Amino acid sequence: MKLTTRGRYAVTAMLDLAIHGDGQPVSLADISGRQEISLSYLEQLFAKLRREALVISVRGPGGGYRLSRDQATIFVAQIIDAVDESVDVTNCNGAGNCHHGEVCLTHHLWQDLSDQIHAFLSRISLADLVARRGSNPQYTARDAVQELVLQ
Repeated sequence: MKLTTRGRYAVTAMLDLAIHGDGQPVSLADISGRQEISLSYLEQLFAKLRREALVISVRGPGGGYRLSRDQATIFVAQIIDAVDESVDVTNCNGAGNCHHGEVCLTHHLWQDLSDQIHAFLSRISLADLVARRGSNPQYTARDAVQELVLQ
């Protein structure tokens, strides 16, 4: 299973917000600069994250985005789901038409794996990822997402 750029960037940006926000708005330009993610791409992602009530936008000078609730209650799977990302490892995207329109022999195995991955990501909060960072300022949001994917 490979998480696409959209899912990785969404989790990375949300983690950056959790690390640098501290209850204050963070501009997308700041996240873009730190994480080397295109500003226009971040705008698209944050529109979806806002619609799913994971972030709140703050207008005006000093505005930006902040988490909508405590980082311990925002889970990686919610972020991935919010940006219409999938953790599906089946060849048919879960449709069950893998083998000439029928369910292939291993469809249920891969569907179960997809469900397990989603359940795993549903147990990891932004607070968990921030805690992994600890006191190491060199440990970035990108490092945390990379570790998560490699587990």
